[in-house]
Amino acid sequence: MNQTVLHSTVFFTAYGPPGPLNYAAFFLTFLLFFITIFANISLMLVIYLESHLHKPMYIFLFNLAVNGLIGCLSVCPKIMDNLVNDIKDISHEGCLLQVFFSSVYALCAYVILAVMAYDRYVSICKPLQYHSIMTPSKVKMLVALVYFIPITMLAFQIFITSRLPVCSYNINKLFCDNLAVVKLSCVESALSNLYGICMIASLVVLPFVLVVLSYIKILLVCLKVSKESRNKAFNTCAPHLITFINFSTAILFSFVYNRHSTVSKEVNVLISVLFILFPPLVHPIIYGIRTKEIRTCITKIIRTRIFPNS
Repeated sequence: MNQTVLHSTVFFTAYGPPGPLNYAAFFLTFLLFFITIFANISLMLVIYLESHLHKPMYIFLFNLAVNGLIGCLSVCPKIMDNLVNDIKDISHEGCLLQVFFSSVYALCAYVILAVMAYDRYVSICKPLQYHSIMTPSKVKMLVALVYFIPITMLAFQIFITSRLPVCSYNINKLFCDNLAVVKLSCVESALSNLYGICMIASLVVLPFVLVVLSYIKILLVCLKVSKESRNKAFNTCAPHLITFINFSTAILFSFVYNRHSTVSKEVNVLISVLFILFPPLVHPIIYGIRTKEIRTCITKIIRTRIFPNS
């Protein structure tokens, strides 16, 4: 059984033969991929270079950008390769790695957004206690947990999936996801299904509930303060709230997509771009446009480091 799993090759059936449409999709994917990489690295450099951005909110934002890079790099190069090649395949081990890293991207991002919501809750609802609550050691612990819990749970999920005997070798998707790989198996795995439900409950549903509760608390506090304080709170929370809604939408579409593999090629492309490229592309742009401190720092870096003599 293990020999069959280790040496099998998985074929993607959602691409179609190389042609003008595939080349156009390749160009669009490459363009979005390049902009996404550039936007996230730029945001990371701004936060790294500007010492006064070394605050909890921006440390979490830095990790959200790192996570966006993980998502793009785990899937996009293989998608672009398959768009222009006759044979669209991947080894079973490569497919499992793609599942692992794309899942790390999705689940860690959601946990990071939950931690950022908690940071905003403390900042607005307990401003006098903020620095005693969000200490450097607590921030480091939260960042460590953001990665440790999802990665540990995902590693066990991938182990369960890797032990399943493979009887089919075609996936009607642009990239591998865990449910599609499980469907390649000859047997129904009750353990895999149960563990998947536990993962969704703990790493998607629970963070979603925590974010919603944080914003309910923030809203209740804002109703009691002055209009000026309310506007300040809104400006502080707006980038995170937009990012959270954007990513929640992508997760929802991905969840529905993973359970309906018989969709058209166009829907395959749309959902894949929405899930993998759209969130990490717009997150740095949202924070760059909506956050005054980041806008100021970008302007400062351009003036002092890129065009110092202008």
